Order: sequence, then structure tokens, then C-alpha cells
Amino acid sequence: MQRIKLDATDSTNAYLKKLMLSEKLEDFTIVTANEQLNGRGQMGTQWQSEAGKNLTISVLKHFKNFPIHEQFLLNIISSLAVYYTLKKLVIPNLRVKWPNDIMSGNFKICGILIENNLKNDIISSSIIGFGLNVNQLEFGNLKKASSLKRIKGKSFNLEEVLTSLVLNLKILFNEFESGKVSDIRKQYTKLLFRIDKPSTFKDRDSKLFTGYIRGISAEGNLVVELEDSILKEYAFKELELLH
Repeated sequence: MQRIKLDATDSTNAYLKKLMLSEKLEDFTIVTANEQLNGRGQMGTQWQSEAGKNLTISVLKHFKNFPIHEQFLLNIISSLAVYYTLKKLVIPNLRVKWPNDIMSGNFKICGILIENNLKNDIISSSIIGFGLNVNQLEFGNLKKASSLKRIKGKSFNLEEVLTSLVLNLKILFNEFESGKVSDIRKQYTKLLFRIDKPSTFKDRDSKLFTGYIRGISAEGNLVVELEDSILKEYAFKELELLH
């Protein structure tokens, strides 16, 4: 495993992506940064991280034959890797808010950004970026953000958390490559935030409605049960879960 340690960078994902253009990088090449100056979340949102307090890491994963229509499995594997890492640290009430935000109770503690490199309809490699709030205590006006230290009342060793996360990621990719896809999907579905609970959503037209999260489709869309037991699928950013 090749690891590149940076003091500061705009984005570990962007750094790794640029490095791939000039060097042939081995599987599970990792970039970590003490400070990320312009971290990104899903759909271009900003990820705010205090220097030296959190885990900002990007991992390169190569594939031989990964069809693009199965790309949501990357969200599942990455989310489960964080879940198992935090479960070992006894972080309470862990859930995955679809597609890949990691929650402790009602607070977000980790975000994941996945960027794929394609050859026709095959994913040749992926860069998986993790932003895990570890020892940061203040989050400004981000009322729903928290960290491991805020939750447990103690500091955590960043290197130990990093080692555990990468190990869990490798284990899950090995399970995927050995054909245990169904098991991985079931594990993820059980952990969905607010699954089978009455929840309020807002659609892309800002219309509010109530429904029940029932799972995910084969493509990774969120399956919501509406009135009259109607099941409807929603793609990412087609709806927002309010509560």
C-alpha cells in the first residue's frame, strides 16, 4: 500500500486524480492531508475541516471488470467500511443516510465522495474520498454536524482510525470480488437512516410529503412507500429527507 502524506492540499481527491495523469499508481494508493483547504462533498457542497483534527483521505481502487450500472455498490462498500470502523470504537446509533452520509443519531459525522474513471461502460478505477470528523469540536452554524470526540468525550488517534478504515475497506472489496454482493447489500439496507419509520421528505419542486423508506433499488435509488402502499424510486438529489 502506497501512502502519500500531505501537510495541506485543496482536495485529496483532486490531488490523487492529478497524480494519476503522470504516474502509474498501485491499487489502494492513499492520500492523506493534515489540512484540506477546499474539500468537496456530494454535488459540489463544501466539506469544512479543522486542520489536524479530522481524517481526510482518498483511496484509489482499480478494477478489472466493474460495470457502470453497478456503481452504487461503491457507495455501499465505502459506507460499510466507515460503519465497521466506528462500530469498533463503540460510536452509538450508527446509521447510513442514503446514499453515503454516516450518522450517529441525528448527527452527521462522515461524508464520502466517489469519483469514477470510465472506459466505455466499465469503471476502470475509482477515487474514494472520506471526510471523517474525529477530534473537531466546533462546527459553526452546521447544527447537524458532530465528531467522534463530541460524541464520546475523548480524543482519538487519527492513525489508528485510518488503519482500521483501510483494513475494513479491503475486507469489503474482497467480499465483493468473491461474489458476496447480496450480503453486502443486505447489511447496507439494514443500516439505512430512518428505514421503516414515518419520515418527511421534500422533492425537487419543494413539495413536502410523508413516506417510509423501504430500501434501495438494484441501481441504488431510494425506495419510498407513499400513500396507498405505492412504492416509488428516487434518484440522488430528487428528494431531501427532512426528518
